[in-house]
Amino acid sequence: MKKVCNQSARKSACKPARCGFVFAFALVLAAAVLFTGCGSAGSDTGGSAGAAAGNSADITETADFANDPPKISGLTYESSMKPSYAEGFDIHYYSDGYAVIDVRQGQQYLLVPEGEAIPKELPKDMTVLQKPVQNIYLAASSAMALFHAIDALDQIRFSGTDQNGWHIEAAADAMKDGRIAFAGKYSAPDYEALTIGNCGLAIESTMIMHSPEVKEKIEELGIPVFIDHSSYESHPLGRTEWIRLYGVMVDKEAEADAFFAQQEQILADLEGLENTGKTVAFFFINAAGQVCVRTSSDYIPRMIELAGGQYVFDDLENTESKMASMKISMEQFYEKAADADYLIYNAAIENPLRSIEELEEKSSLFREFKAVKKGNVWTTDKYMYQASDLTGEMIRDIHIMLTGGSSDEMTFLTKVE
Repeated sequence: MKKVCNQSARKSACKPARCGFVFAFALVLAAAVLFTGCGSAGSDTGGSAGAAAGNSADITETADFANDPPKISGLTYESSMKPSYAEGFDIHYYSDGYAVIDVRQGQQYLLVPEGEAIPKELPKDMTVLQKPVQNIYLAASSAMALFHAIDALDQIRFSGTDQNGWHIEAAADAMKDGRIAFAGKYSAPDYEALTIGNCGLAIESTMIMHSPEVKEKIEELGIPVFIDHSSYESHPLGRTEWIRLYGVMVDKEAEADAFFAQQEQILADLEGLENTGKTVAFFFINAAGQVCVRTSSDYIPRMIELAGGQYVFDDLENTESKMASMKISMEQFYEKAADADYLIYNAAIENPLRSIEELEEKSSLFREFKAVKKGNVWTTDKYMYQASDLTGEMIRDIHIMLTGGSSDEMTFLTKVE
C-alpha cells in the first residue's frame, strides 16, 4: 500500500524578500479553491524527511501516482509526496535520505545524498543525480524564477539564455557579475565550457526533444540531463509547484515548501474573485501576419478564468501537435475575437504594443474590434513568461483589468492608448 506524506507541512518562516508576493498569490489561490478545493488533511506517515500532515498535498492511501514507487536494492521505501496542483511529477522518499523524482513522462531521477553510495542495481533508464547538485546548466528559462525564489541561484553556473535575454533582475545581475556564464542556447551548448566548468546537471525544457543529438552528447560527457515538463501543466499553480521538485533537488525543500505553503495558508482568509463574464482574447501577430493564440487547455485561458473572465477561444484544440499555441489567420481571429471585451497582446516573443495605431498597422481589421473601439486593449511585458513564481500577480492583473482598474496597480499588464 502506498503511503503519502504532506511534505509542504514542513514549513519555515517566509523570507522577507519573498513575503511581498503573498497578496498576489492569495488571489490566485482563492480563485483556485473555487475550482479544485483544498487538499485533504491526513496523518503523519513518517519518512526520512520527517513529513507531517497538512493541507498542501493530497493525503490518501491510494494516491494516483503515474508509477508505483520504484524498488531499489538496498533502500527502503518510506513515503511519497503527491503535489496539490502539478500533474507532472511525484516525489518518493527512501531510507538514508535518498529520493526519487518521478516525472510523469517516463523519467525517473535518483537523488543520492552526499557521501552515500549509488545503489548497485537500479531500475532501467533511471538517472542518478549525485548531491549536492551544483554547477547547473539551466536551459529551461522558466525554472530560473523558481531557483531565485528559494535562494538557489548560486547552484546555477551556466545559462542557456544570455544576459540580455533575462528579465529576472537577479539572473541578469548574476551573469553581469560572472557568477552565471552563458554556455550557449539549448540546441547549441558550449560543451567545452560545461566540461571545464564541472557541470553537474543540465536542466532542459521540452525543446531539447527536438534536438536529441544534443541531449545524447551532454550525457556522453557524463552530465545528467533533467527535462522540465512544467509547461505542460494546465493549472497555473501547477507550473509554480515545480518549485517543490527543485527544492528537493538542491536541498532547499524547506524553503520551497514554505514559499508554496505560505500562499495556501492565506486561502482560508479569502473569498472568491468576482465573476465578471467579460470575454478576453490573448494573442500576438507574428512576422508572417498570422495570429498566435493559446489553445483552450493551456494555462493562460485558465488564468483568465480564475481571474473572472472568459477566454474567447474556449474550444480551440491543436490537432497537429501538443503545442499550447496555434497559428490562425487574421480572418479566423476576427471571427472569434471581434466582439471580445478585452484584447491582451502577448509580448513574450514580440515587443509590447506602444499604441493602438501600431496594432492597427498589423491589420486594418483591428479598427472594427469592440475592444479597440472602447479602449480596452492591453499588452503584457516581456517579463511575464519568465516569472513562473509570480503566477498570482498575472491573474491579479487580469482581474484588475476586468474590473476597471488602473495599470498603476498591475505588475505585468499595461493599457495601450
